[in-house]
Amino acid sequence: MRVETTLSGHHRIEAIDMVRGLAVMVMLLDHTRLFFHNASLHIDPTDLSRTSAALFLTRWITHPVAPIFVFLAGTAAFLRTERGKTEHRLSRFLLTRGLWLVVLEFTIVRLGINFNFDYHRFFGSMQVIWVIGVSMMLLALLVRLPAAVVAAVGIVMIGAHNLLDGIHVASWKGPRSAAPDLLDVIWLVLHQPGAFILCPYPCPRIFVLYPLIPWVGVMAAGFAFGAVYRLHAERRRRFLIWTGLALMSAFVVLRTFNIYGDPQPWQAQTSSLFTIFSFLDVTKYPPSLLFLLMTLGPGLLILALFERVRPGKWGTVLSTFGKVPLFFYLLQFFVAHGLAVLAGFVAGQPIAYQFAPYRKAPPGVGFDLWVVYLFWVVGLVMLYPVCRWFAALKKRRRRDWWLSYL
Repeated sequence: MRVETTLSGHHRIEAIDMVRGLAVMVMLLDHTRLFFHNASLHIDPTDLSRTSAALFLTRWITHPVAPIFVFLAGTAAFLRTERGKTEHRLSRFLLTRGLWLVVLEFTIVRLGINFNFDYHRFFGSMQVIWVIGVSMMLLALLVRLPAAVVAAVGIVMIGAHNLLDGIHVASWKGPRSAAPDLLDVIWLVLHQPGAFILCPYPCPRIFVLYPLIPWVGVMAAGFAFGAVYRLHAERRRRFLIWTGLALMSAFVVLRTFNIYGDPQPWQAQTSSLFTIFSFLDVTKYPPSLLFLLMTLGPGLLILALFERVRPGKWGTVLSTFGKVPLFFYLLQFFVAHGLAVLAGFVAGQPIAYQFAPYRKAPPGVGFDLWVVYLFWVVGLVMLYPVCRWFAALKKRRRRDWWLSYL
């Protein structure tokens, strides 16, 4: 039986759940690498002068996760209107859930990453849950506008934000550097990754990894995209396929000629393989236009594919994870980090850095890449029964409002 995608009642769209499930599974691979891999503890896996092919690809295949997360969060907001939620109720839900996500970023997520409560030195990082939360709060205002305006906001923000790449401000580099002023902090939050402190040192550091621009636009585009689910299934699949191919084609053309859309042009490398890697190595922080074309295009194709496949055993696994993406996200840090601490302890490696505010690893710690993949599978096996239980709980008790915040 093919996956049905009706919007009536409380029925979920299975294909969207499956795409989200695939995204969170791949995300766990990236975070397992972050905690386990020896080289990743010291270098950027996309640094072509220091990485290996296997490490680069392990990092690169996880790039679509954040764009898909944010885009489909916008789509899910639109689908709530199709299921009877009024504009006022949707706006209130987006505002309160967005605020809740920001709180989670600086509490539960921070604890899972750092395994400490040392807020006096490091307050936390503004990562994907933070940016989804603030984007939801801004979407709470945008949903009151015509759908065409919301779509335009999303497209313009995604397409034009690289015009701002030349604007740089000083971020906080340490005790001997000056604290950024208010305008600098605003710009860091809006468009430039970096650190800041809100008072003279010593003061807790906050690191911006996910600036708001263009992520707010990605969510707005996802909200506008939700109207596609009003189309007949076959028309919708054709739209998904052709739009996905168009985005990917635009990426290839713009990237080939280094026309526009990424601050880092590709260059010929010492080997053909690494030249291809240079072509694919586009900017994630903040996500460039080319990064979003490269990741959202295939995401739409996968969504079209999942609308045609039979769910089966693996489809059930994907949709189970995809029904509870936030719950999975919160747990997976504790699983990956906890397994890394356990593995390091058993291997006789120093583990104190795993509990430090900045997690600066000493030389010689960590494991080879095959160990990362092994513990990724272990993590998925550990998370599946818990996520299946929670998905069943949400289905049984869908009237419990608080479950919609997890």
